[in-house]
Amino acid sequence: MDYAPFAPVGLPAREYLLVLLTAAVTTFLLTGLVRLLAIRVGAVAYPRVRDVHVKPMPRMGGVAMYGGVLAAIFLAANLPALSRGFSYSRDSLAVLIAGGLIVLVGALDDRFELDSLTKLAGQVTAAGILVLGGVQWFVFWVPWGGSDGHVGQLLVLGSNQGQLLTVLLVVAMINAMNFVDGLDGLASGIGLISAAATFVFCLSVLDRQNGDVNAYPPALIAAAIAGACLGFLPHNFQPAKIFMGDSGSMLIGLMLATASTSASGRIIYTGSGPGDTIALLSPLLVVAAVLFVPLLDLIMAVVRRTKAGKSPFHADKMHLHHRLLEIGHSQRRAVLLMYLWAAVIAFGAVSLTLFNTWVVGWVVGLVVLLAAIISLIPRMRTRADRES
Repeated sequence: MDYAPFAPVGLPAREYLLVLLTAAVTTFLLTGLVRLLAIRVGAVAYPRVRDVHVKPMPRMGGVAMYGGVLAAIFLAANLPALSRGFSYSRDSLAVLIAGGLIVLVGALDDRFELDSLTKLAGQVTAAGILVLGGVQWFVFWVPWGGSDGHVGQLLVLGSNQGQLLTVLLVVAMINAMNFVDGLDGLASGIGLISAAATFVFCLSVLDRQNGDVNAYPPALIAAAIAGACLGFLPHNFQPAKIFMGDSGSMLIGLMLATASTSASGRIIYTGSGPGDTIALLSPLLVVAAVLFVPLLDLIMAVVRRTKAGKSPFHADKMHLHHRLLEIGHSQRRAVLLMYLWAAVIAFGAVSLTLFNTWVVGWVVGLVVLLAAIISLIPRMRTRADRES
């Protein structure tokens, strides 16, 4: 049956689920092989003063994750329901090329400990490849300057502005995910949660577009990296058998930034009343929520190190997960708490775009309160013991 190239064909949720599972299974199977390769080539993390692990651990797990992403996108390109998306967008191809570069840079760092400027150059180059592939922000909603009953206005970005914003976002998310990778299973779990939340948001965008093939790429990218994180997590959860290394954490950050940026270009900005404000802000909310925990850790580290007269890239043992360990949480409980915070913030932001704002606000508020109490339980016990 013939149909127009842009005709909606419904929401291909089952196909996306198959893509996610393909990435998970492929990553899971490849990780064992990559572990042997890492040991053979000497890509091993030896314990340092700031580290939590106490024995040498192979890293470079991002290579296996990239293999899972490759398999997932190759499958999507050969599925009738998803293949049409490749004809009208280069986003998926761009993220494969940029992802390949960032994994190569990360793998070299996992083996040879590259300096920070070399890694930054690789990150900017990967972001530039995304921009050349057409992945960039085009419009930006601001809450002021509205007229004729409209809430706020759209700021249409020039080519240079959109490209610069995209590069900054990609580099920030890459480094944020890199900074949070400090405990067994932490980065892979937060990556899975963030990618899953982004995937749900991208599906909602696709649903609003009535299944338009133009909106296929962001959901595909989010599903692929979610599956890769899911497949890697069993090997990486405490006690870990392998670390993802910079090759993995930087890949997660790059793909999350790509999915969010790609989705922002598929939003139809037609809102004219207060009820549409959340929809207009939705790409920014998802980016901010996905970035919140890693970026908070990054900002605190930069401020802390700069204030001490050290380089922002100078490593220390004062990250959020270190602080949780310091107040009495075990490694596994600290990781699960970080998962909880990431899930509350990421899925809370996505829920704002899908459900009643007041209901979501109350639920998120209660969960945040619960998470705060659980996080502070060891400190409260210590204080109670001292008073007794």
